[in-house]
Amino acid sequence: MKAVEIKNGIYWVGGIDWGLRNFHGYHTPRGSTYNAYLIVDEKIVLVDTVKSYLCDEMISRIRSVVDPSKIDYIVSNHVEMDHSGALPVITSIAGKAVVLTSPNGEKGLRKHYGDALNLKVVETGDQVNIGGKTLRFVLTTMVHWPDSMATYIPEERLLLPNDAFGQHIASSERFDDELEAGVVMEEAAKYYANIVLPYGRQVNKALDAVSSLDIDMVAPSHGVIWRSHIEEISAKYRKWANNEVEDRALIVYDTMWGSTEKIAGALYESFEDRGIPVSLADLRITHISDIMTMALESKYIFVGSPTLNNNMMPTVAAFLTYLKGLAPANRTARAFGSYGWGGQSVDHIETILKDCGFDMMEKIKIQYIPDERYLMSIKEHAKEEVGT
Repeated sequence: MKAVEIKNGIYWVGGIDWGLRNFHGYHTPRGSTYNAYLIVDEKIVLVDTVKSYLCDEMISRIRSVVDPSKIDYIVSNHVEMDHSGALPVITSIAGKAVVLTSPNGEKGLRKHYGDALNLKVVETGDQVNIGGKTLRFVLTTMVHWPDSMATYIPEERLLLPNDAFGQHIASSERFDDELEAGVVMEEAAKYYANIVLPYGRQVNKALDAVSSLDIDMVAPSHGVIWRSHIEEISAKYRKWANNEVEDRALIVYDTMWGSTEKIAGALYESFEDRGIPVSLADLRITHISDIMTMALESKYIFVGSPTLNNNMMPTVAAFLTYLKGLAPANRTARAFGSYGWGGQSVDHIETILKDCGFDMMEKIKIQYIPDERYLMSIKEHAKEEVGT
């Protein structure tokens, strides 16, 4: 395993998780990377580590540059175990290493690994001189854990922001301009939508904190390193943090005998007739993390289900729980569905969508099978509504 030099004396020494397909319920068809960075100066520094089962891979890459026992500092930008999991092993090898972390990082690392680590707390504005280079720290609390922070190296114009700006991509390429730009941006959007979305206020605060820094490379803890599209991803993060949406729609549903699906189709046509881009997501075949990527910039979110056992379909309930937790704002929503006798599903959906803080459009509830005339009325009425 070889290290990859990304700046003068700074190396990527992470691990590639080619087989990862599920990350906390988030579908990761392209796998992921856990990025760690080695800085070789008068002092030797390792910034972040990897998931425990990729520790040997990380150590092998470090050995291709230096003896890992010579590491003087380990920066723990984030406690979560996909970044701190190798700390016990690497600190046993580098016995003199001091672990630099945030105040909440100290608490979290002790909860995870006990008192064996040699921890030193740093705050925003603190810096450590390691020879020709300087480590500067910026706390990025709740982007996306209480302990999160970023490390900046001014001499190299390099920002190491841990989970911010990440993507779940496993690849032998290390930089954003070495992969197809659409793929990188798609995975960055999916990462934001499924992990960072609830923390827009904190993201804005972090963006403000680093906006004055001179940066020409951003090396996150997952995926490829940004060097050619920093302005684009920064603008996207600002947009997403502010919950800025586009005039586009997302229709999410499950169906039992096809009636709710017919309503979804009529609603789809109403947007299409208005020239509004629309996505249709069948929960039987579409993963909720992919649906959230569609929701990230959609103004309209419509959710439908037939009634099952006086409630909605389990897939719809799971999606709504996931949606509510990720807390998108500035959306317009509608509940719809068919029923046989009870009809409770649509009311339950509407209640949850209201709890999300969405502006609500009139719910649609039809008993049994909607005929063509009814579907046409749905389509025409909905077309008028979204046109206002």
